[in-house]
Amino acid sequence: MAQAFDHTELTACVGKHRQAAPAEVRLERITTGKFNTSYCVETPDESLVLRIAPDPNAVFLFYEKDMMRQEPGIHALLRRETSVPVAGILAYDDAHDVIDRDFLLMERLPGRPLCDTPSADAESVLRQVGECLAQAHRLTRDQYGYLGEHAPMPPQPTWAEAFHVMWRKLIDDIAGVGHYDQQEARALLALLDRHMALFDRPAPASLLHMDVWSQNILVDGQSTLTGLVDWDRALWGDPEIEIAVCDYCGISHPAFWEGYGQERDASREAQLRNVFYLLYEVQKYIVIREGRSHDSAAARRYKQQTMDMVRRVFGSLE
Repeated sequence: MAQAFDHTELTACVGKHRQAAPAEVRLERITTGKFNTSYCVETPDESLVLRIAPDPNAVFLFYEKDMMRQEPGIHALLRRETSVPVAGILAYDDAHDVIDRDFLLMERLPGRPLCDTPSADAESVLRQVGECLAQAHRLTRDQYGYLGEHAPMPPQPTWAEAFHVMWRKLIDDIAGVGHYDQQEARALLALLDRHMALFDRPAPASLLHMDVWSQNILVDGQSTLTGLVDWDRALWGDPEIEIAVCDYCGISHPAFWEGYGQERDASREAQLRNVFYLLYEVQKYIVIREGRSHDSAAARRYKQQTMDMVRRVFGSLE
């Protein structure tokens, strides 16, 4: 998804918002990003990050289209209300007058991705991640869903209604890239309908990151968490769906829970909700692999993983 841009375009993005001549700007591609295209930027006065959104004609999941638009507000909220280490966003530009993409300029945080720091004390880092997500989850709204400026869905009054909309839109996306036929799509929609009572419970509309994995965790040489980055997929909803993503990405170890500060709900109902939340996470890769990577074999593997999970837990889709 990420692509290279020429030096003239990149320095024009920087120069539009900062006092730096093109010859003074040094750029280095950030290789860990898989959706946006990002660069470290050095000027005589500042260390910055330039993030450029994907081609607007690419294949997106329903919540990915224009999702960069919500980052400035989320960063501002986190910086104002929490101690979560997020960068100050200096400019968000959707004018397309210097480059044909939306882009952000933000402060550069210290540290390196956890995946590139094998010497880090992983338990200490995960404990700090848990502390930060607990702070984010205490930020709430009175509506549920993807509530950002990109407006991929109507806000919903309950989490159950929001998740129902999200599930339906995701199934539609997968059918749209040719990996669910009408019967499979109807069966997966019916599966959730049969279990909607699981979601009919008080759940806060918490701020959820929804993409916490080792590439989005920055640490320094002392294993201090210096950044929790890439909030563009943020969602307002049940914290349990965030935990499912952390499960999938290998984050929810005991040290994480120590930092999070509360025990996990181990009830049968919570375990079944977790299956639906994991299915929501796994199924997105069918669209990503087929629609953006053009890797049909990988997309079929994610579909098979989905169907295996369904049959293992629920017996069948019938």
